[in-house]
Amino acid sequence: MTGAAVPGQPGGVLGGLGPAATVHFLRRVVELTDAHRDQDHVDLLVWQHGSIPDRTGFLRGENESPEPALVADVQALERAGATFVAVPCNTAIVWVEQMRAAVGIEVLDTVDETVAAAREAVPGLRRLGVLATDGTLSAGTYARSAERAGIELVLPDPEHQRETMSVIYDGVKAGNPVPRSRFDALVEHLRAQGAEAVALGCTELSVLRGDLGVEDPLVVDSIDAVAVATIRRAGARLRA
Repeated sequence: MTGAAVPGQPGGVLGGLGPAATVHFLRRVVELTDAHRDQDHVDLLVWQHGSIPDRTGFLRGENESPEPALVADVQALERAGATFVAVPCNTAIVWVEQMRAAVGIEVLDTVDETVAAAREAVPGLRRLGVLATDGTLSAGTYARSAERAGIELVLPDPEHQRETMSVIYDGVKAGNPVPRSRFDALVEHLRAQGAEAVALGCTELSVLRGDLGVEDPLVVDSIDAVAVATIRRAGARLRA
């Protein structure tokens, strides 16, 4: 089911994937909405479900599947009155079709929204770098989305991919500070391989970008991409 939401009927947020990323997503929805009073903001039902099994862990064979919880959560949001669901997590999009098949409302695709945002940032984009979890990359969601858009992906080499995972899991998810130099080194690694823009394909990296105050327009943030899609889908106005 697609189309503009009816004013006063909320969107849904399947959150907790991780929790800090959901909080950052909600902040960005507020900041990116052209609102001058409470009533101009987007109505959202938020399910902060941090105990869902780790998505990358499952894809690496380390824990049980998150699919049953993801499907049950979008169904619960639909029953609660959500008119669509945003998922501020990239790895969970591996199961977007299963979530969509379980409900009669739209489930936004965070990966597709991020690739679309990169194309807006760089008209005629040919090569897109992606920093993401092992699970997201192995599942091929960005590869398929980029192929549909006629874009070549640029991915980290094994050493830099291990560093990306450390920044995500040992840094952001663990609540530990990450120096700006580590973030910049990952971005520059992809640019050195010809990436015209770099997508932060993990929402923990979006949290880090916000914490570090990174304002590079060619670093495309998946949280911002799905926040913009949420605002548009809810029928609200984007801040100029």
